[in-house]
Amino acid sequence: MGGETMSTVSSNSLVKPIDILLVDDDKGDVLLTTKALQQGKLCNTIHIAGDGVEAMDFLCRRGEYRDAPRPDLILLDLNMPRKDGREVLEEMKQDAALRTIPIVILTTSDADQDILRSYHLHANSYVTKPVGMEKFINVVSEIKGYWFSVVKLPPR
Repeated sequence: MGGETMSTVSSNSLVKPIDILLVDDDKGDVLLTTKALQQGKLCNTIHIAGDGVEAMDFLCRRGEYRDAPRPDLILLDLNMPRKDGREVLEEMKQDAALRTIPIVILTTSDADQDILRSYHLHANSYVTKPVGMEKFINVVSEIKGYWFSVVKLPPR
């Protein structure tokens, strides 16, 4: 699953593409998330990391990711093999070069301790994945609308 990139193209050539790093080990959730992100008029490039190790390699431009772009936004699942989302979040927020990248936790967990810990580790928002394809796509579309239409993102 790692190393994948998907693009959606806007008809407006003046629009700077938005790089999104999606970090999730669930192939079904990756498919639904990319489908929701590709809808609309925004020009997105979606990079996919299947776990936290791949995500950190992408962000630190190691190995196959040496030419990876700096993402404008990260959608981060918490529960993954090898290195979970909590570890990625903590590592990123301790790194001066990475800490300004906005991170949206997008996970199945609605446990209070996960929500609290994520915000203590400076997540920018926390969203619980809803059950059902239509609801899931709507939630991801809302995330996209907020982060790319309302919020002013930090420069790369």
